[in-house]
Amino acid sequence: MNVEEIVEGILNKNRRALARAITYVENEYPEGKEILKRVYHRTGKAHVVGITGFPGVGKSTTVSKLTQEFRRRGKTVGIVAVDPGSPFTGGALLGDRLRLDGLDVNNPLWLDEGVFFRSMSSRGRAGGIAAKTGDVVRLMDAFGFDVIFVETVGAGQSEVDIIEVADTSIVILMPEMGDDIQINKAGILEIGDIYVVNKADLGGAEKTVKWLKSMIMMDQEALEILSKTTHADEHAVESGEIFERLKRTKDWIPPVLTTVAEKGEGIKELADAIEQHFEYLKKSGKLEERRIRRLSREVFDLIMDEIKNLLSKNDVINYREVIQKVVRGELDPHTAAEMVVEKLIRL
Repeated sequence: MNVEEIVEGILNKNRRALARAITYVENEYPEGKEILKRVYHRTGKAHVVGITGFPGVGKSTTVSKLTQEFRRRGKTVGIVAVDPGSPFTGGALLGDRLRLDGLDVNNPLWLDEGVFFRSMSSRGRAGGIAAKTGDVVRLMDAFGFDVIFVETVGAGQSEVDIIEVADTSIVILMPEMGDDIQINKAGILEIGDIYVVNKADLGGAEKTVKWLKSMIMMDQEALEILSKTTHADEHAVESGEIFERLKRTKDWIPPVLTTVAEKGEGIKELADAIEQHFEYLKKSGKLEERRIRRLSREVFDLIMDEIKNLLSKNDVINYREVIQKVVRGELDPHTAAEMVVEKLIRL
């Protein structure tokens, strides 16, 4: 299939064309960039939902159950699952597909025409997502999926890059995860729009929910409310009523939900929260704000990539010779950078 056929196929919902386009993009073939240019006008309609959390909390199972719930609601679903890359081949272990059965084992989701699944190798990239995740999401968006789930690797203290691609970020935890300090160090308590305590049938779920709510309250507005709390309000703090008061004073307070994803418990409520957050983003204008910030970062990164390509290919600049002068002490790094930029501007 050539570029023209692939673009036409994507716009006409040809799944084979979408799969081929993703392969081109993921492998950084020149055709991939051209395809992305031609389908961009059809993007921006999908609700991109990021799912992150530590290994073993049930991300893949939650995505599977959420997919079936949204299919029941009449929505088509694209799934991008970023898996750890093999240190030998660079490929991804497609473990998520083993869990893509949904709630009805007699109707596996991988046979559903309204669902498209793609695993991507992280290829050693830190941050929980692959380098081309955003482009793959854009292709699925152009294809016309209503909801696109992006599941991160789940490798520990680095799963915060999901905010670069997602409109709604969901952080999944489980009871008795261990040291609260390690969870705070991971940064995931700063990126969530929705928090989920999965495997809530295990002991300690209620304690984890209370801890999460208390952490969410530790922002400036919340602290201001707490500072005005009288002795008579101490029971409200203990019972969690202060959390409810805080929810009434701000546009969006991340809800803390409990699920037992393996049994499908709490999935409907989680799907409701996802839809409510998307409506909030649209009505408040924050969806546009988030996408502007993301596109600003993306365009800047692309500019830097183009500059790197120019430096590697342009004989006028001779970047290696500039570096050699810095090594020999003939130029300092700042002067060298200024010289390179001046030459680039003249090109």
